[in-house]
Amino acid sequence: MAPVNPRIDHVDLDHGYRVGNMLKRTHGNKNDSETLFLLTFSGGGTRAAAFSYGVLEELRRTNVNVNGKQVNLLQEVDAIAGVSGGSFTALAYALYGDRLFTEYETRFLKRDVQGTLTRRTLNPANWFALGSGLYGRSELAADYYDEILFNGATFDDLLDKPTPVTAVTGTDLSTGARFPFSQDHFDLLCSDLGKVRLARAAATSSAVPAVLSPVTYHNYGGNCGAVMPAWVADVTRPNNPSRPAGRALLRYRDMQSFQDSKNRPYIHVVDGGVSDNLGLRGLLEAMEEVEASRAFQNQVGFKNLRRIVVVVVNSRSSPDTDWDRRPNAPGIVSQLFQSSSVPIDHFSSESVELLKDISQRWADKRELEIAERRLAGMSKAQAEAAVPKLRFDAIDVSFESIEDPEERRYFMNLPTSFVLPDEAVDRLRELGGRLLRETPAYRELQQNMTGSAPSTQGAAASQQ
Repeated sequence: MAPVNPRIDHVDLDHGYRVGNMLKRTHGNKNDSETLFLLTFSGGGTRAAAFSYGVLEELRRTNVNVNGKQVNLLQEVDAIAGVSGGSFTALAYALYGDRLFTEYETRFLKRDVQGTLTRRTLNPANWFALGSGLYGRSELAADYYDEILFNGATFDDLLDKPTPVTAVTGTDLSTGARFPFSQDHFDLLCSDLGKVRLARAAATSSAVPAVLSPVTYHNYGGNCGAVMPAWVADVTRPNNPSRPAGRALLRYRDMQSFQDSKNRPYIHVVDGGVSDNLGLRGLLEAMEEVEASRAFQNQVGFKNLRRIVVVVVNSRSSPDTDWDRRPNAPGIVSQLFQSSSVPIDHFSSESVELLKDISQRWADKRELEIAERRLAGMSKAQAEAAVPKLRFDAIDVSFESIEDPEERRYFMNLPTSFVLPDEAVDRLRELGGRLLRETPAYRELQQNMTGSAPSTQGAAASQQ
């Protein structure tokens, strides 16, 4: 079987689908260059894919005036992080742009993906390949995703797209580390991400353990001169007087482990939701790296920003159970499912709170710097001008905010699968747009970006 991620002998920092490089390009082409606009799409099968798609539709319907030009908010998005079910929406939009809004529903959302995969797994014609040990259920799934959605496209095909940079992730089965599909990460494997199919990335990010097989990548790490990012030197510096950047240090250890190709020639990767079901962990790590490293701040152009917007699209469900009303404990299958999903859900909730905490910490730090400058003799106006304000908007879109108890129960009980009734898909799309539109932070964002009352176009369009 041919290598799915070919080897490279030398790292070229100007080549490949690198999140940092792509972000500079997309951000530089934006109307509002002082705003960094990010979306994160959680896991959750078709439920997550449809819910996140509804958010994209609402952003596209929402018009704002930026620098005297009328644009929709989707045009202002710089990057999308996707995990598991959310990775399909993220990657498909990166590939197709506005074509997504005429094709995605029929090509993916309203298709019995799960049923087809089950039938192909049970088809004797596929048993020889599936039994070879080199072609698992996730490989079969990737081939099917190519048929219906990605058409064989690779990450190289995204290089010239005007769409937001997309970061999807899996989980290293051995270490639990995030496995991001960025050339920066594939440098650690001494491999070319550009030749990796988008379908395979989506299959990796959604490879639920035990249900689908791990996806295996070749590791040639340690032999191509991979360059560590600028923040590494700062967070690993001996006798660093600042607080240790815990997440950054942990990420550095994970990065080092990929360099050991002698002992780790193969990396087996499963569902990204195992390590980060919201797609937020990479952002949290990056924010800590920015705080800890002035060199990294300069490298990413952080000082030029005046606003960071993060829309977290969380399609976490919580099906009803009657376990606590019966003396007998649930069966082993239910126990296994619950024991894996509950920690993931709790970590996801914690990630959102950590994001809000970082936002508040940055605001407090600015106020402290202003106070110090005023004590040094500056006027209030001079101090505020000397410490530019960086606004941070964290917008959480989740089923938890549904006010009607019966409606919330309906969505909380939708299964995590790759098939849903057409009615459920339609309701999820409508809900994603409505919850985003009704979020106070989103309405405030529109006002701040336009200097006027929020546009009602989204509400009108959603009722048509």
